[in-house]
Amino acid sequence: MAHDPLNYAGTTVLITGASSGLGAEFASQFAARGADLVLVARREDRLTDLADRLEQNHGVSTTVVTADLGVPDAAASLVETLDERGLHVDSLINNAGFGMGGQFADEEPGRLSGMIDLNVGLLTDLTRLLLPQLVERSRRSGGPGVLLNIASTAAYQPTPGMAAYGATKAYVLSLTEALAYETKTSPLRVLALSPGPTKTEFFDVLGGGTDAAVGSFQTADQVVSLALQELDRKNPRPSIVSGRRNAVVAAIARLAPRRLTLALSGRISQ
Repeated sequence: MAHDPLNYAGTTVLITGASSGLGAEFASQFAARGADLVLVARREDRLTDLADRLEQNHGVSTTVVTADLGVPDAAASLVETLDERGLHVDSLINNAGFGMGGQFADEEPGRLSGMIDLNVGLLTDLTRLLLPQLVERSRRSGGPGVLLNIASTAAYQPTPGMAAYGATKAYVLSLTEALAYETKTSPLRVLALSPGPTKTEFFDVLGGGTDAAVGSFQTADQVVSLALQELDRKNPRPSIVSGRRNAVVAAIARLAPRRLTLALSGRISQ
């Protein structure tokens, strides 16, 4: 059933990891619906190019914040920057993150810690710092406010060969579903989005090409369009999986005995 698309004009959306992939696509689709944007990532040139294009195409206001979100206290520093610039956000898209593949015992410790800090630590800290503002502004304005966290189909079962990455995304899924319940009396829409393999830079960072991909590939446009369609619903679900086949596999993983799920996942990863 189709739902009327929400109009985000007059609201401000903060997107982390906005320089490419899903982050850039979220920026484009929110701008097309009238939202002003705060774009955060390390690559200033890409952010500036994206900001200029969205301002020209959609007439929205964009603010570029260049920051390494993987360093300690990155969330607090980002919120301090927002305060200094007088920026108040209505929506938060926690998109920044990366994956690692291979046997857990062989992972480089510093990179492993960096992934956990970004995928879990930053997302948790930034959500905690901004959630009161998101809830309050959604209540005061009556306009659409969103908290959207990027999980993964890897969140639905143990993932041998990507053990720590899957664990970080299981955390994101669990946290977001709990927050959806805790904020259910407010107008804020809270959603965990779990993409399967997506045509972005993810597998370049992961290493090994697309061999680690499990499930059907989608484009960033398909993934983000599905998320916004879900948010258009009067009562969005707390979590969704992008792609029909991916959703079926995730549902089976949740229902099947844990030992069976682990065995199947381990065979697929070999």
